[in-house]
Amino acid sequence: MARIEIIDQSLRDGQQSYWGMRMRAGQMLPVADAIDSAGYRIVDLTGSSIFEVMVRFREENPWKGLDAIRASLPSSTLRAGTRTNGIVGMNVTPDSIVELWIRSLAKHGIESLWIFDCLHDAENMIRVAKIARDAGMAPSPQLNFSESPVHTDDYYADVISRMIAGNAAETIILGDEAGVLGPERARQWIRLAQQRASAGETALEMHFHNRTAMANLNHIIGVEEGVRIAHSAISTLANGVSMPSTEVTVDNLRRLGHEVAVDDSRFAEVAEHFGGLADDEGFARGAPVEYSVAAIQQQFPGGMMGTLREQLKQVGMQERLPAVLEEAIQVRSEMGWPIMATPFSQLVGIQALLNVVQGERYATIPDENMMYLAGWYGTPPGEVDAELLDRVAASERGREILAAGGAPQPSLKEIRAEYGENLSDEELLLRYLIPGDDVDKMYAANNPIEPIYPIGGEAGLGWLRDLIANAGTRGVRASRGPVSVTLRR
Repeated sequence: MARIEIIDQSLRDGQQSYWGMRMRAGQMLPVADAIDSAGYRIVDLTGSSIFEVMVRFREENPWKGLDAIRASLPSSTLRAGTRTNGIVGMNVTPDSIVELWIRSLAKHGIESLWIFDCLHDAENMIRVAKIARDAGMAPSPQLNFSESPVHTDDYYADVISRMIAGNAAETIILGDEAGVLGPERARQWIRLAQQRASAGETALEMHFHNRTAMANLNHIIGVEEGVRIAHSAISTLANGVSMPSTEVTVDNLRRLGHEVAVDDSRFAEVAEHFGGLADDEGFARGAPVEYSVAAIQQQFPGGMMGTLREQLKQVGMQERLPAVLEEAIQVRSEMGWPIMATPFSQLVGIQALLNVVQGERYATIPDENMMYLAGWYGTPPGEVDAELLDRVAASERGREILAAGGAPQPSLKEIRAEYGENLSDEELLLRYLIPGDDVDKMYAANNPIEPIYPIGGEAGLGWLRDLIANAGTRGVRASRGPVSVTLRR
């Protein structure tokens, strides 16, 4: 039997999927010791979009939050993520900023880097991996599963072989962001990847979302095929749009005779804490879902579904969501079958929404979609519809983007000259990536990073006991909806 390691996704993908990335650092602190003592291989913690949300919607300095969490998880290896050519939003980010982001994360204690590129530009992923290596991080590029006419076994064999040939990856992540990987295809796909990875002596990780209720079974299939690292999240941040729950993942594998290298004695404490906070904040608790053929055809990750619902609500057209989802299937085909994960699920989804809401297909094509079609993000995996390309070329903005030949690549020196020569690396990144007014408000608020406990229900009773028992606690903060209470000694 095998020894299996677990990567915890509660603080990153779990809260991203269910909380829209709005979990404060202080909300993690009360259970940091329980998470740290579990013995996870890695705790996945943050990414650039989480930084943006913290600044814009929480007025919290994400660098201070990162430092606080790093200090509270002394035994854990922390992971953060990056797209190869994009940080925050759907646009293309200069290479100089991507590199500064990676080196700044390393400076703040991030030791593992998840590298994401849904066009599978393997050479670009290896370039980023080498920067991470130089900064002292272990890089893990991701191979993303998709159902389409172009994402064949030959396609995936070529991508993973190029990843391994770059000789920079610590591990390679097998990702199913949309949760559409069926068991038969899972065995075939994982076996192919494992054969290639074993030849290069590179370990694989399984990062499977549970949106169609197949990820738990796929974990077992992956272990049978030789994969020894699985991603999961604590139950109240798991399942559905998120990962399988850690509780069930560990129990399944142990019942099958495997050794799972994790201490589960405090899982209930962590689940109760985040469940209580979800209730206080008005976020859904993680819950299992049914198998859905529609979800497989549409291939939208869970977070994008929420975005589309909100956008339709803003124009009073909530009932058109099914039409938008069906339109997205056609748009994805016409755009050359990009994998439905960030940023391409957003590009396809917004285009489908515009086509339905405006009543004319491609009457409006957003700049980011034109950039994609012009190759700024990389080469589309399949053939792009010729009529769509003609529409882009017929517009003045489209001609500008096509003529540019690619995204601008200002140097760090040029960016500093524009934003401020004396800014720290951390502030420069925030001001380059996030609207300046939001950054100003965040710095002006100067919100402290303090433990935040649930208020309501049984989960809310423990914080008083903890406060009384811990004489060193200087202050605590709790919130329920719009009401926040801070107590200081």
